[in-house]
Amino acid sequence: MTNGTARAPGYRGEDPAAEEYEPKIGETVMDTSTQRIGKVMGAVGPYVQLRPVEGGREWDADPTKVRPVPVGDALSEAVATANARSTGML
Repeated sequence: MTNGTARAPGYRGEDPAAEEYEPKIGETVMDTSTQRIGKVMGAVGPYVQLRPVEGGREWDADPTKVRPVPVGDALSEAVATANARSTGML
């Protein structure tokens, strides 16, 4: 129920319980449009700027396509990057 209005069974609109996510600078997120994980570096115009966890060039992401990454996934990404560096793959 939203604003006193009941939803019909099978309603396929927005989930009224879903909150709009706002990425914060320094947070590790996934750009669901590219399936890339990055750190939020800032925002320019309508985009969020992300940088790969392992470093490198930033890219612009649609903020509606950015989702928080669970801590375990973020740590796995960081460990994989550290392992690649230690073996000379990066």
